[in-house]
Parts: sequence; structure tokens; C-alpha cells
Amino acid sequence: MTKQFTTQVVHHDRKLASDSGAVHYPVVNSVLFGYEDPQELVDIFQGKRSGHAYARQSTPTTEALQNLITEMEEGAGSLVFSSGMAAICAVFLTLLKSGDHIVASQYLFGNTPSVLGTLKRFGVEVTQVNVTDVESVRQAIKVNTKMVFTETIANPVTQVADLKGIGELCQLHEIPFVVDNTMTPSYLFKAKDVNASLITCSLTKYVGGHGTVTAGAVIETGLFDWTRFDNILDSFSHLEPSAQALTQIKKKGLRDMGGCLSSDSAHLIAVGAETLALRMERACDNAMALANFLNEHPKVANVYYPGLQDHPQHERANVLFNRFGAIVSFDPISSIDPVALLKELEHVIAATHLGDNRTLALPVAQTIFWEMGLENRQKAGISENMIRMSVGIEETEDLIQDFNRALSKL
Repeated sequence: MTKQFTTQVVHHDRKLASDSGAVHYPVVNSVLFGYEDPQELVDIFQGKRSGHAYARQSTPTTEALQNLITEMEEGAGSLVFSSGMAAICAVFLTLLKSGDHIVASQYLFGNTPSVLGTLKRFGVEVTQVNVTDVESVRQAIKVNTKMVFTETIANPVTQVADLKGIGELCQLHEIPFVVDNTMTPSYLFKAKDVNASLITCSLTKYVGGHGTVTAGAVIETGLFDWTRFDNILDSFSHLEPSAQALTQIKKKGLRDMGGCLSSDSAHLIAVGAETLALRMERACDNAMALANFLNEHPKVANVYYPGLQDHPQHERANVLFNRFGAIVSFDPISSIDPVALLKELEHVIAATHLGDNRTLALPVAQTIFWEMGLENRQKAGISENMIRMSVGIEETEDLIQDFNRALSKL
């Protein structure tokens, strides 16, 4: 029987733990795993059987979360990490080498362009392009291009990548297409539908949802033939095609680099995932209402939200996503200091995070994009007085009244 999204998620743990009757999969905090027959441990190390050898690679609890994430994304397998950045770094550093070339979005959030700078130091060529136009990606592809990477909706200006067009282009050129799905988690969008080869995401954000734990994931969709990717090491080239890249990421990016997720953290993410759909529906409703309110307010110059009719990629977002997400950015008129405006808000927390149950906001140029510099901010479409909001699940009217009151005082 086909199960809908939330039904599938809330009953996932119970079915895994049926032997004990536990509704939530148990938290296993052991670092080591012993076997009465030493041959079992040998077979695990040699990949001849499944099992756990050391918590840096897996525990029963992290494996349960991986199974859940795989189901949510309708993938072929997944790995969980200590953060979303650990997941992204693992993909880049294990699948790319000196002399390779990667095409990436020019609208990537904060830390990811910093990682691309590190790749350049290691001899990987990087070209960042306007991913809202597939032609920009097409022109950037070279003979040594080994990966195309983009987010679904950019943070903070909310540009929507031409995901379908880029997916088709990567398929044509037999290039892995890596999609970061943090802003539009699996309830809103299935990256597999646009031919993504790998999906990365920060589970810290909407999947966890409560601002209590950091985590990330890499999901293998099973759509790319990794036997045609010449950066797969000999140690993993004998595996099934859908297991080759993910195993290489696990061994080189998780085991060797050590960005492992604790069992306690995995449990918190799994519990948070149960209400993902419910929280996203409420947050997206609030985001749409706030975007409309701000768009009509005389003290607001610009509003950036894919749900608005005048957003440059509104029609694309309407086709790709179930909802338009919960990130809203806006520019108050030039005479209003964004810091002063945020200080007047009662229900909005000045904090750097996304996907929380509470509405969060910050002045973009002065905080998360400060290190980028003015020139790069301008290239990304970020104004100097922009405010980014991660809209939460509060009562809609309370949020609107809060902004109305704050704007009226300035």
C-alpha cells in the first residue's frame, strides 16, 4: 500500500525496532561493536556483509536515520554527517582531484564559496555562473568538467535555478549533477525528478526543525552511471554502480575526514523529521502572507520570494516545488536602517539560522555576507540594507502585526 509522506516518516522507526517494541529507534551510543565470531568483523571490514565496526562510520541509530533520509528522497542510499558543510566537503574532496573542473552557482550561500576557494588551492578549476539560465551552465562546461553543483533556491535573494534544464544538460554530457536541497526539503521537492545524481542537504535546518542539533546528508539517487566517472578509485569500482560514489564518500569523506554524526544527534533529527510536512505547510503559509504584506508596504523597496507573481522565476518555482519555501528577504527603503528595524520587532529573533520553528531575521550585508565584500555581494544581488527572514510557525497575524508596528515607528 502506498503511504503518503508523513505516514511514511512517523512509522519508519517503529518498523525498524519491531523486535523490541520501541516506537522510536533506540539511541545506540557505543563507539565500538564486538562480535563473538571474529570472522564477522573481518567480513564487515572487507565489505562482505553489512554491520557496524566503529561509530565514525556508522551506528545502528545513524543507519536508521540514513534509511529514513533515503526513503524521504526516494534514493538508492544515503550518508549522514555532523553538518551540512561536512556533507558538501565530503562530496567535493572525495570525487574531485587536481586538474578537474566544477561548474557551480554564483548564488551559493556563504561557506560554500569559501570551500570552492579551497578547491582552487588544491588545483581544481571552479567556474561560478548564473544557474537561473541553463545556457550559462552550457557555456561553462569544459572537457575536464567533472561536476555541476547548485542549490535549489538561493539564499538570501531566492533565485531559482533552472534545475530541469541543468539536469538534462548534465545527462547529455554525462556529468554528475549535485543538488543541494536544504531550502526545499524532500516534502517540497524531489531533486531526483530533475536528474540529480547526488543530493546534499543540511538536516540542521527544516528536517531537524527545532534548532537543537547540526547534521547533514548526502543522498545517492541511483540515476548516474558511476562506472563512467573516472575519479572512482579502484577500491570501489567493483561495486554496483549506484554504490560506488557513495561508498567512496563514506570511506574517504566520512571515515577518513571524521565528520561523523553522533547517535544522540541522529535521534533528534529523526524525531524532528516526523513533523517536517506539518511545519513546512505552516511556515510556507506564513512566508507567503508576510511576502504579500511587505510587498504592499510603502516602507519596503523590494521583496524577494518565489511565491510572488513578479519574482523572476515564479513560474519555474510553481512547476518545480510543492510550495515556495519559507525564506523571505526584503529591502526596506534607503532611509531605514535594517538593524534598527530588527531591533523593533518583538516576535522575530535576530539570529543566523534557517528552518527553525521561530521566525529569524538578520541584516545580510553586515553579518553572513560581510566577509564576501561589496563587489561579490553585488554580483549575488544582495543590497546593503537587505534583511533575510527564515519564517517560522507562529500565528500569521502576530507576525504581520509585529512588522506593521515596527515599520510604523521608523
